[in-house]
Amino acid sequence: APLLCCEEMDVTIICVGRLKEKFYQQAADEYIKRLGAWCRVTVRELNEAYRPEKPSPAQTAAALKKEAEAIAAAIPAGARVFALCVEGRELSSEELAGKLDDAALSGASRLCFIIGGSDGMDEAVKKAADERISMSRMTFPHHLARIMLLEQLYRAFSINAGSRYHK
Repeated sequence: APLLCCEEMDVTIICVGRLKEKFYQQAADEYIKRLGAWCRVTVRELNEAYRPEKPSPAQTAAALKKEAEAIAAAIPAGARVFALCVEGRELSSEELAGKLDDAALSGASRLCFIIGGSDGMDEAVKKAADERISMSRMTFPHHLARIMLLEQLYRAFSINAGSRYHK
């Protein structure tokens, strides 16, 4: 498999919501630093749209629609877009590595991964994505999903580079 090099691949992770917990931020920083060997990583944190304390379904839908507009504006031009959502396809680490490899081989130099907020993401975001992927059928806090995605990207690049990280 070809080695992906930092001059060739830009990875943008769009996250609705900000990491507040120090331990999550430290984990994110560590994986972003490690990923620097293979790609440039940009994390774009978007504000969650306002919701009242107990939003109605219509209020939640309106908030998701507002977040979808911010997400669409944050996607880099020409990026291959992956929406992380529960109904997406579950991938093994090797399959994710294959997707990164395929992207590089097809000339895609920009990848974008989208993680919605606590209420998920608007259907329009999912429909506009090139692919929907799922971490698991289990539910995780969206902040933890960011750390898991960063780790899996690091693992996938490591697999493609033939490094010993992935066992």
